Amino acid sequence: MRLVLTDRLSSPQNPRIKQLLRLQQKAAERRELGLTLVEGRRELGIALEAGVPVATLFTCPELLPAQDLAAVQALFDAVPGAGPEWYELSRPVFEKVAYREGSDGILAVLRTPHRRLTDLHLPANPLVIVLEAVEKPGNLGAILRTADAAPVDAVLIGDPRTDLYNPNVIRASIGCVFTVPTVAAPMAAILEFLREKGIRTHAAALAPQALPYTRYDFARPTALVMGTEADGLSPATREACDETIIIPMRGRIDSLNVSVATAVLTFEAIRQREAMSNEK
Repeated sequence: MRLVLTDRLSSPQNPRIKQLLRLQQKAAERRELGLTLVEGRRELGIALEAGVPVATLFTCPELLPAQDLAAVQALFDAVPGAGPEWYELSRPVFEKVAYREGSDGILAVLRTPHRRLTDLHLPANPLVIVLEAVEKPGNLGAILRTADAAPVDAVLIGDPRTDLYNPNVIRASIGCVFTVPTVAAPMAAILEFLREKGIRTHAAALAPQALPYTRYDFARPTALVMGTEADGLSPATREACDETIIIPMRGRIDSLNVSVATAVLTFEAIRQREAMSNEK
């Protein structure tokens, strides 16, 4: 996929620049057009490796040295087909549309992946993270990084309050939103899907019947079900899950940030699975 420069833009009033700002700021625009933004060479490379189509590439020569531009070209060389439209932006215009500090001069418009529950191909013994009504892009991005690092087989987001492809989610996840199969769907549909697949659901919640997470077997098909940052899981979701688990708190606070709690539970599940594998 060879990059060929389409044009150079230096006016903030250019329609393409105005569209970039709308994509950055408005979830409705991203949903209507099926587009989102990714900034940075590393994140763009992850998206390309995951097979996400790039609609348009924007670079800033003042921020992107020639050797780095060659590295960007190498990323596209590994992808078959025709290259995207490519525009060079003046530094003032690029800084207007960039959404992160210390930008490396690369911004791309991606065609948003659309996955449904029926598109998931889970292994025989899956490990899944379920998030109910997650609302903070930073937390969602951090959880996606955990999901990639562990790794887990899918992240399912029930009744989301933030756009899965919000540029801040992509930034916080360092592009891991593209590496982990991720689906947004109604919470009731997710729980039904997990039941049909024989995946046991473990609700992380402060409840009288909750027991420490270390007492449970996560080496079998498992879904770790996490609630909102402010309110935790809804009563309906908690009651629909098979087990209720807690991370014991030994200080003055009674809970962890949802991304931290998800990481604790996820890596305990991985530890158990590796221990079981070593015993065989």
